[in-house]
Amino acid sequence: MLENRKYVVIGFFCLIGVLYLARLFYLQVLDDNYSLGASKNSIKRVIEVPYRGQIYDRTGTKLLVDNTPVYDLYVTPKQVRISDTAAFCRLMNITKPDFDSIMGLALNYSKVKPSLFLRRLAKEDFARIQDALVDYRGFSPVISSMRTYPSHTMSNALGYVSEVSRKQLDEQEYPYYRQGDYIGHGGLEQEYEQQLRGRRGVKFMMQNVYGVNKGSWKNGAYDTVAVAGQNLITGIDVDIQRFADSLMQHKVGAVIAIEPSTGEILASVSAPTFDPEMLSTRSFSKSYMSLLRNPYRPLFNRPIMASYRPGSTFKLIQALLAQQDGTLSPHTVYGHAGSPMRCHCRGGQDLRGAIGNSCNPYFYQVFRRMIYNNAERNTFKASAIGLAKWHEGVEKFGIGQKLGVDMPSEKLGNLPDVAYYDKMYGGANLWKFSYVSSLSIGEGELLISPLKLANLAAAIANRGWYITPHYARGFGRVGAGLPAQYTQRHETGVDRSYFLPVIDGMRRTMVNGSARSVNLSTIDLCGKTGTSQNAKFGHRYDHSIFIGFAPMNDPKIAIAVFVENSGWGSDVAAPIAGLIAERYIHKRTISKHVANRMMNAYFLPPIERVEPIGKPAPRRPRTDSTKGTDPRNGQSPRIDSIATPKPLAPKPMMTIKPRPVQTAGVGGN
Repeated sequence: MLENRKYVVIGFFCLIGVLYLARLFYLQVLDDNYSLGASKNSIKRVIEVPYRGQIYDRTGTKLLVDNTPVYDLYVTPKQVRISDTAAFCRLMNITKPDFDSIMGLALNYSKVKPSLFLRRLAKEDFARIQDALVDYRGFSPVISSMRTYPSHTMSNALGYVSEVSRKQLDEQEYPYYRQGDYIGHGGLEQEYEQQLRGRRGVKFMMQNVYGVNKGSWKNGAYDTVAVAGQNLITGIDVDIQRFADSLMQHKVGAVIAIEPSTGEILASVSAPTFDPEMLSTRSFSKSYMSLLRNPYRPLFNRPIMASYRPGSTFKLIQALLAQQDGTLSPHTVYGHAGSPMRCHCRGGQDLRGAIGNSCNPYFYQVFRRMIYNNAERNTFKASAIGLAKWHEGVEKFGIGQKLGVDMPSEKLGNLPDVAYYDKMYGGANLWKFSYVSSLSIGEGELLISPLKLANLAAAIANRGWYITPHYARGFGRVGAGLPAQYTQRHETGVDRSYFLPVIDGMRRTMVNGSARSVNLSTIDLCGKTGTSQNAKFGHRYDHSIFIGFAPMNDPKIAIAVFVENSGWGSDVAAPIAGLIAERYIHKRTISKHVANRMMNAYFLPPIERVEPIGKPAPRRPRTDSTKGTDPRNGQSPRIDSIATPKPLAPKPMMTIKPRPVQTAGVGGN
């Protein structure tokens, strides 16, 4: 019995030994994982960075953003062996302090992990140092790419690519980026980063003790191939984009054009602009700081982020909501009596005439009747009830909220509601209609971005609906991969029949109304002028606004134009919008005399200097908008490029604040 038990124990231990031997055989012979880990000293893991996807115009043939191959030089501090630092610095074309600074940052990051030493070396620069790198251990080149911009336009909307920040490294949910990697910042580069960046590849290379590559490890069995990013096709029409750039030279403002039937953005101009190549070179930091210090704020994406009072363009919404509310008909006539607002027309207009001539008292009465359209006698309570209903109707046009455009940093603007005024005036029933009457003509606390006014023009062109404005048209081909939100219709809640008299009024604006002096006979343009109050420099320098669409009965383009500090909406914004619509519809500029006048018009605002206490601020010099003359030097600004206008060089301590002040106004055309 005991003898049998002995064999059982021996058998058990033998079985355990066989299992251990089998596992050991598997780990040492069959499984390569531990072999790969033990080979780190002789096997080099090389990351292959894919090319970012290219960005095209709406035809898919003209490049907005391309790639050119460059080399990034990485350093692993623990492996560095440099016998002559001065000779190394001469080879790399850097100074000794720069070398010490870069090595210090690399050591702080990690002694054993590679970090970026020099970025974006051109092929010629890399060829010069390639052979010499064998003598300097710890330095390894990685082929990369640099963004180039063949069209030299749309810098704010495209964004740029730069090194990933420490904050972004710490906040990433999935550990994809390493220090020294590039990532999209701002614009489409940031919005579609995941689609554009592609997928990195990995190669395992054998090295000898001197760090010289000896070929692929295990014939590339563990290598993965880099996958290039997807190409983005946008809705941008490069021709009208560059043409709009040229019209906005020497001006501050925005132009945004939309195809009403699809919501695709055809042109997006933020003025003043800059050449996007400035942020794709090795001197990125210097260029970025130069743009950041520019008092005209060229890095500020005005079509999406700026907030302006819409001025008289907002009367279109008032007319639509009042008709839907039943408090206005196309034949309703109001005179100037009983209105505290001034006007430049003779009064006695019906709806079409009031829109065409931009009659302030008319829309004061329209808004007043909307607000008081209830049975309450208490004027305070009536104002609150009426304003709440008005607010709900305006929101359906996309005002006071984010539209959802495929662009980071879209701003809400401001659409005041009952709670807003309760807070402003210290509680409910402490304000009444006279406190909010400036909203009737698009002034007061109302703030709207150019994008939302262009979307309003598109909604009117469509007779009651719009598709969320968007830059993307597809990935690889038109329509492929486009998010569903950019194909869905949004209803404004206003009956189609109520749009017809408003559109008639917009056409009357161009034929014999407030914009008759700039009506272009080449297109059937419907529009509305606006003048946004700018008390900073006096009413002579209010902001010029225009929104519209063309043709009248088959809309192909809806557009909004803002030009700061340039006066009436009919003076500057309207002709710019008309020229862009003409160019898009006819594929050429017919009204060349108007185009030349707008290209040479000079409306860069005065720069606010820091003055001693008690000393008056500098006055704005007179300018001749027809000849484009700057009285400071008596010469016309030279037009060298339609994509990179150059404003007068400001001093670093100068600042400018183009935001509108929050006061009630009298509106304008």
